[in-house]
Amino acid sequence: MDLPAGHILILSGHPGSGKTTCAEALAYLPGGPKVHLHSDDFWGYIKTGKIDPWLPESHGQNQMIMQIAAGVAGSYARNGYFVALDGVIRPWALPKFAELGLPLHYIVLRTSVEEAVARCQARGGDSLTDPAVVAALHAEFADLGAHENHALTVGGLNRADTMDVLQAALASGRYRLNAPSTSTTGSGPALRT
Repeated sequence: MDLPAGHILILSGHPGSGKTTCAEALAYLPGGPKVHLHSDDFWGYIKTGKIDPWLPESHGQNQMIMQIAAGVAGSYARNGYFVALDGVIRPWALPKFAELGLPLHYIVLRTSVEEAVARCQARGGDSLTDPAVVAALHAEFADLGAHENHALTVGGLNRADTMDVLQAALASGRYRLNAPSTSTTGSGPALRT
């Protein structure tokens, strides 16, 4: 299966769910042009005045970053790339991407909290390793409300099996947020859940 040009996949989930690894692997699949956008990089560009994105006072900054990420993803997609954007992207950010009027998919990877903490601590380096923060972010994805049908459980799977499950999920179309527009008014597709 080749990934469709001009589509954007928001690959989300708690830290340690495998979203960055999978998004990068998708971008390296053979076929048409693909790009991997790692949303953490957008926060990393802030050198002075950055607020850790999991803190309550970071909401305005987080909204700005999602607007920037949507703009970059949209530019790549409009130029014929399949875009795999990974990050801790909650449902509140989806309208910023829906406004692009481009085919949009939302998949939230899930593992157990124990697996998430273990994976994060095994990474080391400058990665998030604080078990309390990882557990708190894990809890934020435990109930996605109206977007619960966009969760994909990958706990206990190795990398190859996770990629197989993810590619099957994309191919199914079940995780698409918007349908192609049938309107001739120029408005983009409506967000659906």
